[in-house]
Amino acid sequence: MQIVLPGALPDPREARELTSYLQKTAPTLLRWLEQGRARSIPADPAQTGCTPYEQWQLTTRGFKPGDGQNLSAGLAPLWAGPLARDQAPVWLAELVHVAPSRDGAALLPARELAITPEQSVALFESAQSLFAGTGFTLQARGTEHWRLGLPEGFAPLCASPALVSISSVNDWWPQDIGARPWRRLVNELQMLWFDHPVNQARYRQGLVPVNSLWLFGGASADQLQAPARPGAVQTHDALLAPGISHDWGGWLAALGQLETQIFRPLAAGKAPELVLTGADRIVEVRPDAWQQWTQWLPGSRQAWRKWWSPQD
Repeated sequence: MQIVLPGALPDPREARELTSYLQKTAPTLLRWLEQGRARSIPADPAQTGCTPYEQWQLTTRGFKPGDGQNLSAGLAPLWAGPLARDQAPVWLAELVHVAPSRDGAALLPARELAITPEQSVALFESAQSLFAGTGFTLQARGTEHWRLGLPEGFAPLCASPALVSISSVNDWWPQDIGARPWRRLVNELQMLWFDHPVNQARYRQGLVPVNSLWLFGGASADQLQAPARPGAVQTHDALLAPGISHDWGGWLAALGQLETQIFRPLAAGKAPELVLTGADRIVEVRPDAWQQWTQWLPGSRQAWRKWWSPQD
């Protein structure tokens, strides 16, 4: 079994401060860390265009970017699933909220907007008129994402909505001349949706409006390999949100719940493989029978701290 824990790797300085809490909060997890063999994998979002967790998802599916692509290009066919069986590049647009911020503009991804299917359909129907004659085509393929067709020759290097939501729109918004038609289309869409009935209703409900689209993808389905067998991987993302916001009280509370509900019931069996992700790295921890015998040697049980909170 493999357990994936997005957000489980704090930054090194914060990780050192949290170390003393692990024994009390998650003793089962700590024992797995002490007895496992770790492999650290760099994950630079500036290069990949996606979060470390998304990087792990793509690499486990054997995705390799083609010419002119970054790693995040594989997210569109990955998320489109069976809808992307053809060999054409898959581009998705995520329904998002964009607002001015201190750094230029901030993005809230669809998963934080509570968009209903009815709202998505209404917004899609209003957007179709804008797309007519632009060279872009629009297909409704779900509540949070729509599939786009792009004009020939336009294949921008994009970032995932999740990464943009924890950085800045300005860092990833295409500024080249070739992207001008897309920028113009998005601007017109934002004006159309400003007082759309869907957003008027969302205002009354105390929700932020769905006021923009974020484009990403570009890879084809044949760049992905078949997924692992069902049940072989468990992903628990309760640590992700508090880790991103540096809410370490909330992070420890979520870790305690994972210990009670997930880790402790597995304590009597074989230790699982672990995948931990942070802001710029991934650590895979595999059970190591030899390590269980050597853990009593001086310093052996503390070896995990070298990768948990590495020092420059």
